[in-house]
Amino acid sequence: MSGLIFYHNPISRGRIAHWMLEETGAPYETRVLDFTKGEHKSAEYRQLNPMGKIPTIVHNGVVVTECAAICAYLADAFPEKKLAPAVGDPARGTYYRWLFFGAGCVEPAVTDKSFNRPPVERKGAVGYGSYDDTIATLESAVEKGPWLLGDQFTAADVYVGSQIGWGMFTKGIDPRPAFQRYLARIAERPAYKKATDADNAAAAKAQAK
Repeated sequence: MSGLIFYHNPISRGRIAHWMLEETGAPYETRVLDFTKGEHKSAEYRQLNPMGKIPTIVHNGVVVTECAAICAYLADAFPEKKLAPAVGDPARGTYYRWLFFGAGCVEPAVTDKSFNRPPVERKGAVGYGSYDDTIATLESAVEKGPWLLGDQFTAADVYVGSQIGWGMFTKGIDPRPAFQRYLARIAERPAYKKATDADNAAAAKAQAK
């Protein structure tokens, strides 16, 4: 059995974890869960992830769920890849800032926008405040480039970049020039290409059944 197991479905947020795994270069075993068979809701899988959601990783017996947590965990598990600033490096704070801004603000804001949920009258009542403020802040974070931490690509770029890519695909984020340039840089990363090509092929095969 592999020391790193990845529970995945190519038509899910598992794509984020898949890209991150490829960035680490570590060997891993992929176990694809079939949505049509409800394998992600099985009692066996719920022992790992009670939410019955994908992705989940198990690394040397440690279970990690939630994409942002998986990205952060893998960055620290494989420090030689420099996918996160070292503990004690002041840049670590900036890294955490944008990683969790992606999880706590960007994803819910874009989800609400995509589903045409009416905005909350009191901005302070929701974690992201307002959609417009969230997107403006996101734009300012990526426009300087090349990455969120300047020259260092990190796990925060995996997570935030995935949110921007999905948001533009679903029309939840306008294709502003800063976002387009950022995604163009991401698209050139070998790990991104490898994971995305594999997921696209697997998704097409599954949908053709």
